[in-house]
Amino acid sequence: MPTRHASGYEIFLSSGEYEARIVTVGAGLASLTYAGRDLVVAHDADEIPEGYLGKTLMPWPNRIAGGTYTWEDITYTVDVNEPATGSALHGLMTWVDWTIIHADSDSATLGAFIAPRYGYPWPIEAWVTYALSACRGLTVTLVAKNVGSTPAPYGVSSHPYLSLDGKKNDGYEVTIPASEIIQVDQNMAPVETVPVDDLERDFRTPRLLGSQSVDHAFTGLPEGEWTVQLRDPETGLTVQLKADTPWVQAFTADSMGRTGIAVEPMTCPPNAFNSGKDLIVLAPGQSHTMTFTIIGSIES
Repeated sequence: MPTRHASGYEIFLSSGEYEARIVTVGAGLASLTYAGRDLVVAHDADEIPEGYLGKTLMPWPNRIAGGTYTWEDITYTVDVNEPATGSALHGLMTWVDWTIIHADSDSATLGAFIAPRYGYPWPIEAWVTYALSACRGLTVTLVAKNVGSTPAPYGVSSHPYLSLDGKKNDGYEVTIPASEIIQVDQNMAPVETVPVDDLERDFRTPRLLGSQSVDHAFTGLPEGEWTVQLRDPETGLTVQLKADTPWVQAFTADSMGRTGIAVEPMTCPPNAFNSGKDLIVLAPGQSHTMTFTIIGSIES
């Protein structure tokens, strides 16, 4: 019998020079390597990972300010799990043990039921598929279906921390092809969207991160697929995350030793359950799919 760890069951995937570990708690990405180099900040299956490492964020990404929102003239309250800011972070499924639907040598699908509750009374079926390819890297597909009888507010993201083999991120050359960024208040709640230059966080041209801190949602991304890239100028190791969402959150992991950068493709911005900005409304029986890829390479 497989062993259940603190992070649930562990699934090992490999293809070509890629290897990955998936854990069932939070349908999480516990590690990803290319040619033996870490492409994400990894954690062991027998530990509770800090900073939501690799977790699946459903049915909302980022935060709900104050833990309350109004939907169709009804106010709902969800648990505040970041007391310092009074926010409800990262949805309802990050610490749920998902079920293994399928697993083989290079792919795995996990499923879960987002059960209705007082603060989110819509039944949602959810699936996450991780698929490794020697040519295409890791593809992550996140699917949700409203199996209830009324429309449901919804947003989704994933929380990988991209890494250049564990090196401190001060030496990363960073590219984020976004022209706008959200300015936040003291509780990390959105205030307004401004040009990236206004906050001195313009990464449209590759540049070294240095000592700069980032914990912001970016938008104004290219139409279709866009790419966030981290590169080590010393070794040529590069990791790319490709997605087509309208938002991406970047976080320089200042409280975690700055050994990576969280890159979170998001279907909506922080606090979308209150603002309504880019919020998905799942009609009864309707499904939504978000896909992103993580690719590694080494310059010769």
